[in-house]
Amino acid sequence: MAAELHPCSGKLIGLSNSNRTAQRNQPVQEFNHGLVLSREPLKDRDVFTVRIDKKVNSWSGSIEIGVTSLDPAGLDFPSSATGLKGGSWIVSGCSVLRDGRSVLEEYGRDLDQLSEGDHVGIQRSTHGELHLWVNGQDCGAAASGLPTGLWAVVDLYGKCTQVTVVSCEPPSLAERDTERETVEEREQEDEEEVVVCGVREGEFGGLTSAVNLAAATNGTLEEVPVLPPTHNRPDKFPNNLEPETGKKIKTSTPISVAPLTKCKSPSFSPSPIVLTEHQLFDVLNNAIVSLYRSEDNGGGDLGGGGIGRDSGTGSRGDRGSSSGGGSVNGNSSDSGGGTGNTGSVNSPAGGGGARLGAVTGGMLTNDALLFHEKCGTLIKLSNNNKTAERRRPLDEFNNGVVMTNRPLRHNEMFEIRIDKLVDKWSGSIEIGVTTHNPNNLDYPATMTNLRSGTIMMSGCGILTNGKGTRREYCEFSLDELQEGDHIGLMHKASGALHFYINGIDQGVAAAQTPAVVYAVVDLYGMAVKVTIVHNHNHSDRLRRNNAIMRALSPDVGRPRPAHSLTPDPDTPDRLLFHSNCGQKAAIISEGRTALRPHATDDFNHGVVLSGRPLHSNEVFQVRIDKMVDKWAGSIEIGVTTHNPAYLQLPSTMTNLRSGTWMMTGNGVMHNGTTILDEYGHNLDRLKAGDTVGVVRKEDGSLHFFVNGVAQGPAAWNVPPSVYAVVDLYGQAAQATIMDDVDLPPLPEDSSEGPTVMSPSSPCSVAGGNSANDLRFHQLHGTNAVITNGGRTALRQNCRSEFNDAIVISNRCLRDGELFEIVIQKMVDRWSGSIEAGVTAIRPEELEFPNTMTDIDYDTWMLSGTAIMQDGNTMRNNYGCDLDTLTTGSRIGMMRSATGDLHYYINGVDQGVACTGLPPEVYAVIDLYGQCVQVSITSSSGPQDNSLCTSNITERSFPIHSPVAGVAHRLHSKHGKNVVLLGEGCQAVRVGGYAHGIVFSAKELKTDELFEVKIDEVDDQWSGSLHMGLTTLAPPELPSCPMSGLSPSLTQFRSKVTWLLAGSEVRRNGLLQRQNYGASLDRLTVGNRVGVKRCSDDTMHVLIDGEDMGPAATAVAKNVYAVLDLYGRVTAVSIVSSSVLEDAGSVKAPSLSSDSCSEGEEDRTPVEGDEPALVPNTVMAFLENHGKNIQLSHENLTAARVSSYNQGLLVTAQPLPRQQLFQFQIDRLNASWTSSLSLGVIGHSPDRLNFPSTACCLKRSVWLLQRDSVFHNSLKICENYGPNLDTCPEGTVLGLLVDGNSCLHLYVNGMDQGVAAQDIPTPCYPLIDLYGQCEQVTIVTNNVATVGGEGIKARCQGDMEKADMVDGIKESVCWMPHPEVNPNKTCEYQALCSRFKDLLTLPDGYFNEDAKYNLCYCESCHKLRGDESYYKRGEPPRDYALPFGWCRFALRIKPHCDMSNSFKQWHIAYHGTSVGALRRTLDHAQLLSGTSSIFSVSPVKTEGPNGYSEPEVNSSNSLPDRDREVPRVQLSPTMRYSGLEMFAPKVQFRDPRSHCCHQAQVGFQVCVRPGSYKVGPQTLGAIEPLDPRFSNTEIEWITKDQGGTLLYGLLIRVE
Repeated sequence: MAAELHPCSGKLIGLSNSNRTAQRNQPVQEFNHGLVLSREPLKDRDVFTVRIDKKVNSWSGSIEIGVTSLDPAGLDFPSSATGLKGGSWIVSGCSVLRDGRSVLEEYGRDLDQLSEGDHVGIQRSTHGELHLWVNGQDCGAAASGLPTGLWAVVDLYGKCTQVTVVSCEPPSLAERDTERETVEEREQEDEEEVVVCGVREGEFGGLTSAVNLAAATNGTLEEVPVLPPTHNRPDKFPNNLEPETGKKIKTSTPISVAPLTKCKSPSFSPSPIVLTEHQLFDVLNNAIVSLYRSEDNGGGDLGGGGIGRDSGTGSRGDRGSSSGGGSVNGNSSDSGGGTGNTGSVNSPAGGGGARLGAVTGGMLTNDALLFHEKCGTLIKLSNNNKTAERRRPLDEFNNGVVMTNRPLRHNEMFEIRIDKLVDKWSGSIEIGVTTHNPNNLDYPATMTNLRSGTIMMSGCGILTNGKGTRREYCEFSLDELQEGDHIGLMHKASGALHFYINGIDQGVAAAQTPAVVYAVVDLYGMAVKVTIVHNHNHSDRLRRNNAIMRALSPDVGRPRPAHSLTPDPDTPDRLLFHSNCGQKAAIISEGRTALRPHATDDFNHGVVLSGRPLHSNEVFQVRIDKMVDKWAGSIEIGVTTHNPAYLQLPSTMTNLRSGTWMMTGNGVMHNGTTILDEYGHNLDRLKAGDTVGVVRKEDGSLHFFVNGVAQGPAAWNVPPSVYAVVDLYGQAAQATIMDDVDLPPLPEDSSEGPTVMSPSSPCSVAGGNSANDLRFHQLHGTNAVITNGGRTALRQNCRSEFNDAIVISNRCLRDGELFEIVIQKMVDRWSGSIEAGVTAIRPEELEFPNTMTDIDYDTWMLSGTAIMQDGNTMRNNYGCDLDTLTTGSRIGMMRSATGDLHYYINGVDQGVACTGLPPEVYAVIDLYGQCVQVSITSSSGPQDNSLCTSNITERSFPIHSPVAGVAHRLHSKHGKNVVLLGEGCQAVRVGGYAHGIVFSAKELKTDELFEVKIDEVDDQWSGSLHMGLTTLAPPELPSCPMSGLSPSLTQFRSKVTWLLAGSEVRRNGLLQRQNYGASLDRLTVGNRVGVKRCSDDTMHVLIDGEDMGPAATAVAKNVYAVLDLYGRVTAVSIVSSSVLEDAGSVKAPSLSSDSCSEGEEDRTPVEGDEPALVPNTVMAFLENHGKNIQLSHENLTAARVSSYNQGLLVTAQPLPRQQLFQFQIDRLNASWTSSLSLGVIGHSPDRLNFPSTACCLKRSVWLLQRDSVFHNSLKICENYGPNLDTCPEGTVLGLLVDGNSCLHLYVNGMDQGVAAQDIPTPCYPLIDLYGQCEQVTIVTNNVATVGGEGIKARCQGDMEKADMVDGIKESVCWMPHPEVNPNKTCEYQALCSRFKDLLTLPDGYFNEDAKYNLCYCESCHKLRGDESYYKRGEPPRDYALPFGWCRFALRIKPHCDMSNSFKQWHIAYHGTSVGALRRTLDHAQLLSGTSSIFSVSPVKTEGPNGYSEPEVNSSNSLPDRDREVPRVQLSPTMRYSGLEMFAPKVQFRDPRSHCCHQAQVGFQVCVRPGSYKVGPQTLGAIEPLDPRFSNTEIEWITKDQGGTLLYGLLIRVE
């Protein structure tokens, strides 16, 4: 047929070029009405192909193509191809539609991603199938059963504005033959034997030596001719090689290796040498080490260590010459001697003699730096004394000292690599030098205990002879290093000692050190295993590793199949991997392939980046070539702004805290923080042959692809010029960049081979599950965005738009089918929230309104508590209120078979909402108001039963996940009688009574509850469920579930395991405790049992939600939950989940503060939590400012010189992301009210006309004023941070915009959390010197906060590490940290102090140091950043801070054992009356009868000091039975002890203001554990009094007179 277009076309189409070219008129104003059809119907097998000539970026969507049975001559052209009915099949994007309805969601190439010049074709095969062709490649069958007589359809839609018909004929026979031959040739080459040959003179000499060493290792050498130096690698490997060609090596079987040069030696037999692939890699790595050492000691280039050209002694002595031979194990002269007899290496530094003895077992020369045989008592040496490891690392933290076998030479580098860390202890590795000879040294427990001749680096400081000489030697801390990091030291000839971190010189640590010193390493705390590194040139290592890997690669030199569309491989614009890659990665195949050569030994350090930035709309796609099943996790992909040439690559890319977006698992992370939890297909489930890709579009949005399927937008505002990143993590061992010709065939086209996609891949037909296909429809409201493969919907611009975000299900609901979503994100800006319901309107026919309640036909919605039909309220006060739901709540809808509509809230049926619904209705969700993001839960639709391997089906055990967030899963490794169902959410024992052990899929986080519900029991067995925690990592188990696990958990011994069996707690099977809580043997169907590891390293078991208390102590951190379906219990299902992170609520890391509040001694500050600040831009105030402002000190200081307003300031420089801008309040004037405000402005202030106050600014301004946040003068948030009007002089305030464009306020270095979102770039800090605030100064360095002497200095003092006890590397103060009140001018504290003075209590009762007094008013505790609850004592117990009270510290009696009191006793509170204060203080402890609940009644009398108090009348308030048993009432919270029943109010007159107030008093006390009894509240309260404490355990009763110790007097004034 003719390759022309029909003259009849859409109304905006213009035809030219003899009807071969079509263009859409007005392409910028109109996006549709661009339909064109072929002139004649298609013939079978003809491919109607068009070329995309022009595209515009004004629209979304692009070209659509297909076929129709409608004759164009009489056709009324619709606006788009998807509107064609009556027998039309259209490919749109990556979907296939028939008569406008989707029949295939994920097909072929995404047409929206095609560019100008790409070719698109459509074909009807002889079998009636529809095929799409893209750039000459068949995308497979898109539909079947097509009739004959079809016209081709092309829709110039959206971005596509012009096309030209290029052909209409069957694919050429030659092209198909070539394609078939190419496939066959590739398959043949994959199976072909790899030949190592063709190495030219001077190239890869190290490889030659390595291969010869492989022969020596196996005890044989034979005479083999050398290839002539003119031979290059052949185009095709022959089946066998003549002596002139070389030997062939099979890589798929044990490798037969022979030397590539003529080598005669009578001591070697001519038998073949057989090495496995792993052995060959070991040989090569050891050869590399030896080559490095050869260079370090005078050797030549990589070729310098090669075997000589002749079999005798080499005649050339040029250093580094490839012809200067070096012997394997022979004598080599300084002139580069040739091959000699076998023996030990005697030459210290032969010119060409590479010391390759390391290959034969790691033997190096005698002067090599190794660890000395004599070492610490727990040290185990291996790897020829190059590796040291501390035994029992989870039980012991010291006795891990190792030293070198000889003294260090001048300028000699000693470097080690950290191989293993444990996350149990504080402190980590220490390194240094000592004059002590290891032969004569009695090794100490830790090296810093030595008092002579020792210099050690510990943390970030230097200790000499156990005493600190430099506290902050460098920016790095050894305690923060990770596995794979390098630490080195060098003793200079000048006597100076330098330390190196990852090759970076940290400077002089000690100026003068003795001439003879040994290097020493202390494997302390977290450090478990290290290895000496003999090569210190990291760039050399990368280059040489890559060279050897390229020499081994069978891909190098392989002829590429010819293809007209193949990019020229020599084109400099081609995407390749950059040569700078992770420590454990290598780049081969001319930059196209990246791999981790030792993937079974290491799981990280496999980061690789593209060699150039990605172009806009350029897809970077890689194929997973090889995987290992040893590790958890897999490939990660993304983009970064960092140039690989200058980037110090981290161990894993998600550790990078700037300019990086990564897809990991099924989430998306930005700068190490999760921004999307359930996005797209889970990368951890991919298999070899699957592909992943990433593209940054022109609009700055980032999209990921899995097997060619777009996963939706993952991020926005991504800057241009980003590099692609691939992290070969965990299971992923090798990946190759995909060109067009390398794209794997679709599942329909491939049935075997490595390119077959995994069943779990999104494109895999085998892995599909048509039953569970509920998704959100691609049609939706204008502000809605669909991601995560149609499972997640969100409202974009959620703080500026509140509606236009309706989403609808992709198909009708079946009878009795639940459509359930979980709320993942909300904002508090709007009123109203989510609305949910059903509609009978098809999505294609729905014109989406602002809100769904605007529809006036065939729609039923729940809005708040109102049921609405067609926009009218049918009934109010339905059983639930959608406006009260919060993040994590679940909403479900179901149409019953009788036509009734039911709603489900968190899995609970709310009853019939309305009746008479038609049979076909779609679920509708309106993301309105506060509700921003929802996701479809796994409870929606039927469940996947593909994992069932027995006669048990999902129908037997329906899974309806009752939890929000990401549900927990069970690991695939389990006991042999267990079957996992419901995607790992349920476990069933299918036989016997044992072999039912299952594990959690991931390690449990601290305080993360793993809980299951018992689904089925079998009473023929005895015994019941066992549950606990284990250090065994399930991935380490054998792949076969039949082996490696004990029959029951009580017999489990391979790893440390804590478990509850019945009511007994066991550790590794040994009984630790009896009668712990309720017995698990009594559990039955419906009972829930859970386990968690708490932050105090204790294991807690919960039964039906009730915590049974600590079951075990000293539990390791890296633990998995473990269950044993033993005896009666045969089936359980998971009912717990990990917590969903709200990306909008993620706080930026806080800067450390020296001001600390009560309880901070229980928190270990983590330096890694500090923001990764970019190099600071010097900030100064702009000359343009308010008229009352005067600048000084180089524009760093600003003062308001008159009035109370006109004091606006902005900085001259914009605020960079992640940089903290801080200023200090210098002067306040109490004559005025209110105080300063601050924020950012989103436009240049150079020509800004400043108003009188900041609140008058109306454009692009975010302002923090008092305790509220304003945007463009509108309040968007209340109760944020402290009240700025109460900030005293000296307060340091700061602003920071994080990587997520969120604004943070810092007060005295304390992050107050996210104040506002979507801050534009650039933005300028803004300050309004209003009211009391008259002067501020920009802080140009790290200024100490108020109370600047700092807690660290006071607690640690001058105590050195050598003086510390109990092996703990942190100084422990015997009393709580002194709290500093940052608000020195707190009026509330002053008022409470005046009331205390009225009590006329002797000053001797109180601590003389006023800094121990602490105010807990709202402003003060927010300024300090207090948490609401802390833990104290042994075992630890929670207590609440007394917010709203003011504490005055009491003097502690010197005879009290303060160490035990404060380190091991619990904190509690006691409410009392004013009249009982003096008596209590006289006895220095609480006495029975002092509590108001037993001794007072609230009868007021006027006191002599201006206050009134109740009279004591015990007969009216104390029952007889209570009077008989004196006791003291306590509580862990003042919300209970501070009630008026316990602490009666008294009236007093403030002597300063003469106003009347009411006051209450109480005590903060220390309580000895075991001296009190926990019981329920005695007030008859129904509502919870404190959210942390149950009413059943909020009251503590003690009868022990010595069991309490007074710590502080508490006063509250109203």
